Amino acid sequence: MEIAGPVCYPRIMADADVPTYAQLRDNVPPGSSWGVFERDPERGTANFAGAEEVLAAAATVTRGAVFNLDLPLDAFDPPMARARKAPRHALFATHAEARDDVLDGFYPQSSSQIDGLRHRRASGLGFYNGVPDAEIEPGQPALGVQRWAVQPIVGRGVVVDVAGLLAAEGTPLDHRAGPALDVAVLDRALRAQGEQVRPGDLLLVHTGWARWYLDADPEVRAEVWAAQRTTGFAQSVEFPEWLWDHRVAVLASDTFAVEVMPPRPDSPFRDSAPEDAGMMHQELIAKLGVPLGELWDLTEIVADSRRHGRWDALVVVKPLHLVGGVGSPPNATALR
Repeated sequence: MEIAGPVCYPRIMADADVPTYAQLRDNVPPGSSWGVFERDPERGTANFAGAEEVLAAAATVTRGAVFNLDLPLDAFDPPMARARKAPRHALFATHAEARDDVLDGFYPQSSSQIDGLRHRRASGLGFYNGVPDAEIEPGQPALGVQRWAVQPIVGRGVVVDVAGLLAAEGTPLDHRAGPALDVAVLDRALRAQGEQVRPGDLLLVHTGWARWYLDADPEVRAEVWAAQRTTGFAQSVEFPEWLWDHRVAVLASDTFAVEVMPPRPDSPFRDSAPEDAGMMHQELIAKLGVPLGELWDLTEIVADSRRHGRWDALVVVKPLHLVGGVGSPPNATALR
């Protein structure tokens, strides 16, 4: 049954009751959080951002500054994912004094997006929490993005300026080459910023990739698009472990897939996720239940962070209320 009115959930469980990632390796399937979130399992790790975290995040708003975190729906034309298209916007009218809109070929994940928990199946095992394939249909609510629209994901967003850190270290990112980032860069960036991740935080990882790609020459964009070569995190067991043990509610970045593309040949998931050459999407979405934000617009909030030395903000994520939706524009907003 869909939730009809406003809700305010407490923390889903005490921190002491949350198993470590090492303990999840004994779960079924191994490395999954299936069965951990008993109160509202279909929200996945968004459960980490409960009422206490919302109140703490609200206290970060001191200036009244507001930041949009979404790029235009047609920013990527063609989209990086070849199966998607940029929408075509048209106006129509029933009489001369009115106008309506229509979007043709609207793929909700063609630009800034949040991946829902029905985006990736655990190979040979089922969707998150073992939801059967028969329930993953249009109009059926199981694991749909409407779970995060009926109860938006709200919490403390933490900007992690990976691009700024690596530039300061003398190793700026070469996005044309599509470098792979190790998970340790998150800890280094947080230390440099004097910041730390708290349970329930929404992580906003800035690499500069989306802005670089949109500003690149057409020939460079065509080259990167044809090779499907993009900056991102290296596939590793340590990456999902870091996210889970830090109780991250949402992981968002300004990259195409969060993880490096093409996947690294030495990915530890090549055998368990052969359909996509060992990507981590199965580990993060289908097993852990992590909402993944991709292609977010972090340029303005990063500039503000550098200017004011403030890296946290109240962040609201409210996807489209599309029952049974696989993904959606995040409609993400940050407030400071």
